[in-house]
Amino acid sequence: MTTSTLNPDSSNTFTSTIGGYTVSGRAHSLSAWFVLSLRLMMGWAFAYSGFTKLAAAEPFSAGGYLTNVAAANANPLAGLFAWMGSTPWFVEFANVAVPWGELLIGLGLLVGAFVRLAAFFGAFMMLMFYFGNWEMAHGFINGDFAYMLVFLAVAAFGAGRILGADAFIERYAVDGEPLVERHPVLAYVLG
Repeated sequence: MTTSTLNPDSSNTFTSTIGGYTVSGRAHSLSAWFVLSLRLMMGWAFAYSGFTKLAAAEPFSAGGYLTNVAAANANPLAGLFAWMGSTPWFVEFANVAVPWGELLIGLGLLVGAFVRLAAFFGAFMMLMFYFGNWEMAHGFINGDFAYMLVFLAVAAFGAGRILGADAFIERYAVDGEPLVERHPVLAYVLG
């Protein structure tokens, strides 16, 4: 069995400053396995959810959810959800975007390709589900909010580089230059 020790002087440290406040931390050597586990867990959950919607006997329909859910739970975005549910083109868009989005987000996370992009859209979907499933009986934090934070953590930690395709895509060379150096914008979607 191979073990690793945490070296206080290693590059396993991180620091961030936002609004004048700085936080820093040091990750344990096992952190990569936990980040990988989060990526795979969310990938499986989303891929499975999207697949079951697409393979269901009845076509997926978001209209009833969008029309009824927000009005029933004192949602601060009730008007937006009512508009979405009563706008035919948006309902048709959601009928395609939700199952295919879930499937593609899940597959991206499972193979570790375009993980930051997939995690961004996963976090956005969870934010919309958070407001759609608005419930304050137990406070502001619920499963949808927690999943949104998991997606953001997966993106922040570059989980696609951990046994994922993003590690290979970033190193892929075009005319002797790594793809990410040639196209720096890819750093925002890979990782």
